[in-house]
Amino acid sequence: MPWKLLLPYKSVFSHFRAPRGLHDSLAMNAARSGYRVFSANSTAASTELAKKITERLGAELGKSVVYQETNGETRVEIKESVRGQDIFIIQTIPRDVNTAVMELLIMAYALKTSCARNIIGVIPYFPYSKQSKMRKRGSIVCKLLASMLAKAGLTHIITMDLHQKEIQGFFSFPVDNLRASPFLLQYIQEEIPDYRNAVIVAKSPGAAKRAQSYAERLRLGLAVIHGEAQCTEQDMDDGRHSPPMLKNATVHPGLELPLMMAKEKPPITVVGDVGGRIAIIVDDIIDDVESFVAAAEILKERGAYKIFVMATHGLLSADAPRLIEESSIDEVVVTNTVPHEVQKLQCPKIKTVDISLILSEAIRRIHNGESMAYLFRNITVDD
Repeated sequence: MPWKLLLPYKSVFSHFRAPRGLHDSLAMNAARSGYRVFSANSTAASTELAKKITERLGAELGKSVVYQETNGETRVEIKESVRGQDIFIIQTIPRDVNTAVMELLIMAYALKTSCARNIIGVIPYFPYSKQSKMRKRGSIVCKLLASMLAKAGLTHIITMDLHQKEIQGFFSFPVDNLRASPFLLQYIQEEIPDYRNAVIVAKSPGAAKRAQSYAERLRLGLAVIHGEAQCTEQDMDDGRHSPPMLKNATVHPGLELPLMMAKEKPPITVVGDVGGRIAIIVDDIIDDVESFVAAAEILKERGAYKIFVMATHGLLSADAPRLIEESSIDEVVVTNTVPHEVQKLQCPKIKTVDISLILSEAIRRIHNGESMAYLFRNITVDD
């Protein structure tokens, strides 16, 4: 008998009709979910790139609050619904790297628990990218950060000029590693008078591949600085480094290995002619500028009459602006992947190239499910 009591209710719902247009609206919403762009930075200076990207997209920046409590804890509050949407979190990395990382992790987790469909991190400069190899008994911190981002809820990352291309393998989700070289090459062609009389310079043999790529695209000569003043990552001890063997320790006769001689760098030499030329030093990161200043002095001694430095990420830590201002470097050109307005006020030689165009196009293509191949046309691994 209880089932008979349900009949009146069944008959009532069977005659229910949705308002005209509601079915079409629901079908449209199911087929086309929206997207939102948020900034995970708590400082106003770090949100400039996010504002430029949203302006190019014709969208508004998502409503959220990111701040530090009195005890130093990071708090994130999402002020609008993100259910079922593609969310793009733009996070530029200021000097306080660890705070920026926590802001990104907490915002990603907040969006994940708010039922966002996809959470894509737009991180133009990926932090801890220099710690992507084992050093003595340390750790590969970049791999740890990749795991933390995945755990927090990120499903995709857009970044630019990773310090090591192999870092993409640390992630369990897609990574689009965009390139800034087209913008820097355009700056060279449009802003450096008589650039045809220039030579592309690698300040160490490790940067030779990038310099060669620039030289081939601009049809210019190539020079490489090599010698005792350079200390590259390849010269550091790796994770297999151990304390020296004790004198009285016994070794099995079958395990005697050939004795390797310690490395000794030759005197500084410049491989290539820079006399009477414009020298353009290219690299991916400019942070501690001592090596760039030293390279500029060497190039000046060899006859270069103008010296430019081109880099994607201008971290410019510590006394970098003062050292650049007092050096033989004529101009330092970096992109706005990292906020550096304070450094520009301290050193007029620092110039900025805007890369918000390619980031906004990447966001649009990912949301619409379009191919990213257009953004990588004529791009090689060495760029």
